[in-house]
Amino acid sequence: MRVAVVGASGQLGAAVVHEFGAAGEVVPITRAIADINDAAALTAALERARPDVIVNCAAYNAVDAAEDHPVDALAVNSYAVRTLSRAARALGAALVHYGSDFVFDGEGSQPHVEADPVNPRSAYGASKLIGEWFALEAPRGYVLRVESLFGGAPGGPPPKGTVHSIVEGLRAGKRVTVFYDRTVSPTYIPDAARATRELLEGSAPPGLYHCVSSGCCTWREFAEEAAGLLGVTPDLNAVRMQDVTLRAPRPLYCALSNQKLREAGIEMPGWRDALRRYLGSG
Repeated sequence: MRVAVVGASGQLGAAVVHEFGAAGEVVPITRAIADINDAAALTAALERARPDVIVNCAAYNAVDAAEDHPVDALAVNSYAVRTLSRAARALGAALVHYGSDFVFDGEGSQPHVEADPVNPRSAYGASKLIGEWFALEAPRGYVLRVESLFGGAPGGPPPKGTVHSIVEGLRAGKRVTVFYDRTVSPTYIPDAARATRELLEGSAPPGLYHCVSSGCCTWREFAEEAAGLLGVTPDLNAVRMQDVTLRAPRPLYCALSNQKLREAGIEMPGWRDALRRYLGSG
């Protein structure tokens, strides 16, 4: 299986390159090879690669900045995906694209399934939803919704994101601000990369799947679990979402269910297990 990985230099992209490297031939496509916003250059790079599978790990993830720069978010999260979808169709390749929990409004109380109605509340969320639509136009299009990504591949880029910030704050003995009313299903990147490979190797039907570490928690619960694994006493500043001013609204309840992925024969470990492995505690 020949796999072209777009956005190969990011945390998720590096992990996907690492995961597929042992199973077949991987062609990393970084910004130096083709800018994601240059449709002609991106299409040409894919035509040279002649992949069986295109995996898109490129994304505009600046959630707050997207409110002021929606065109930039749409360019990467939507229209570049349209380019990839068209290229996949022309090449007869499968397309894997990663979606987001931000397509939901956060007003639920049970882990979302793929059939739940979407209602993004931010420019970022809207751009990710449009990208999903374009990805699913490919004859063999897969969308894997992930959220709060953490971890990475050996030799990958430096970690970043909410989980990294929480863990580094705990290790340094700093006061860590966390939401106690925002419910999430964080996603351990190595597990998401493995699930991507297994989904393709198992010939699962194309379509939309949720792909997160199983279970859910508030960010306070996550930080408390991390502190226990690190053997430190946490100094947590637990706040409500409404008490913090953010440029873009976040979904309050955004846990996702992996049931559909499980029915395809792929198990995602729980978030506690993923956190333990991330911290090297077991």
